[in-house]
Amino acid sequence: MSLDWISRAERLSALPPYVFARLDELKARAREQGLDLIDLGMGNPDGAAPKPVIDAAIAALQDPLNHGYPPFEGTASFRQAITNWYQRCYGVELNPDSEALPLIGSKEGLGHLAMAYVNSGDIILVPSPSYPAHFRGPLIAGAKIHQINLSAEQNWLIDLSTIPEDVAQKAKILYFNYPNNPTTATAPREFFEEVVKFARHYQILLVHDLCYAELAFDGYQPTSLLEIPGAKEIGVEFHTLSKTYNMAGWRIGFVVGNSDIIQGLRTLKTNLDYGIFSVIQKAAETALQLPDKYIKEVQHRYSSRRDFLIKGLGELGWQIPPSKATMYLWVETPVGQGSTEFALDVLRQTGVVITPGNAFGEAGEGYVRISLIADCDRLGEVLKRFKQAGISYQ
Repeated sequence: MSLDWISRAERLSALPPYVFARLDELKARAREQGLDLIDLGMGNPDGAAPKPVIDAAIAALQDPLNHGYPPFEGTASFRQAITNWYQRCYGVELNPDSEALPLIGSKEGLGHLAMAYVNSGDIILVPSPSYPAHFRGPLIAGAKIHQINLSAEQNWLIDLSTIPEDVAQKAKILYFNYPNNPTTATAPREFFEEVVKFARHYQILLVHDLCYAELAFDGYQPTSLLEIPGAKEIGVEFHTLSKTYNMAGWRIGFVVGNSDIIQGLRTLKTNLDYGIFSVIQKAAETALQLPDKYIKEVQHRYSSRRDFLIKGLGELGWQIPPSKATMYLWVETPVGQGSTEFALDVLRQTGVVITPGNAFGEAGEGYVRISLIADCDRLGEVLKRFKQAGISYQ
């Protein structure tokens, strides 16, 4: 029965097509045709969560007390683990009772933060390209997005001087993310200091996404926004356990920072959900307490894949500088080919799934993102298929 007489909410019409959903359709069609897909599209880590994490979940599952509704603000022990992690990694002191809030994944929190703080017509500053939740959440909430175009010439860093004065005066929130998805760019501490100074001057709420905090290579140590003096007065920082700890399907993350901002998000969430299954919080608590040895293994895994694929693509004409962080390569499309066209050609000709850069915003055009979520044997098969299909950078 057709329901064309029921119209969708206008907020949905403001959303551009979600490229990952479209990719899922194309992948399903390719599988029906018998293609052996190698999916390097999403940032979906391969393999299981660490054994201590799984063991902690199994043990917690045996406790009947963990099967009821969890606290809206998360368990006290997980919040304490979050703040201990920040103290250990960044020297940042946080109050676990008011400055940390567990989330059903960082994407959920990023979107709900917009619903909690954005009124219709508010101006929100969002880089392009960027992680889609950074602009989709505000769009759903009715925001007017002011796009800050990033470029290779600026090392994919936000140039605050390009924001018009009248826009800066009216802007309410700035979303940003370093180490960056999708470009893999990293930002020096001085950049964060400039952003905090800018936001304090114009009274703008800062929302920093630090979900690649531990996927850093070659001695690089990412900066937390909250390390910067004065940042906690105007900002919050989001983190996820999806990437580092292979817990993408567990849906667990958190936000830390300004207690008033977090309280606003908590108030919204108490009206929408009942929080995270306590078993998963216990597992996440265990993950944040894993020894540095585990983190080094994860970093080595991704840096080895990075080096392998950069070398192989180099033989096909691409010159890709080694990224200092994240689980991606940000790769230019061949001359004359757009992002979507190239990604679809690669899928049709080779069965390899990559993500068109324009899925992350207009300024991502001319690039594709390749996720390092397969071992080197499988990446070698990718390179073999590229060579057989004649795919190269020209």
